[in-house]
Amino acid sequence: MSRSSKKGPFVDPKLIKKVSLLKSGDRKVIKTWARHSVIAPEFVGFMFGVHNGRKHIEVLIKEEMVGHRLGEFSPTRHFTKHGGKLTKQLEAAASATEAAKKAASQAAPAGAVKK
Repeated sequence: MSRSSKKGPFVDPKLIKKVSLLKSGDRKVIKTWARHSVIAPEFVGFMFGVHNGRKHIEVLIKEEMVGHRLGEFSPTRHFTKHGGKLTKQLEAAASATEAAKKAASQAAPAGAVKK
């Protein structure tokens, strides 16, 4: 369920305080765990370290990000790849061709110039 429109967007008061203190031109990373906080226009140009559950991911706030939440730009899950027999065969073929190219480049004489 979304937040009531009469309340307005939630911006963490601690973040507003930290940004107002850094307005002097200090370009320091602001660490935060408030992933649910909405990005306010005052945050544009600042670097936030948004916690993803394991570490802080640095996010530079741009004009297009205003209105979104900080957590949207700090993914919590890392996609590796889909498995399967076909994928393994394709990877094996790719590594074999790469090894063949490497062997061919080493077999060329040192003084020869490739054209």
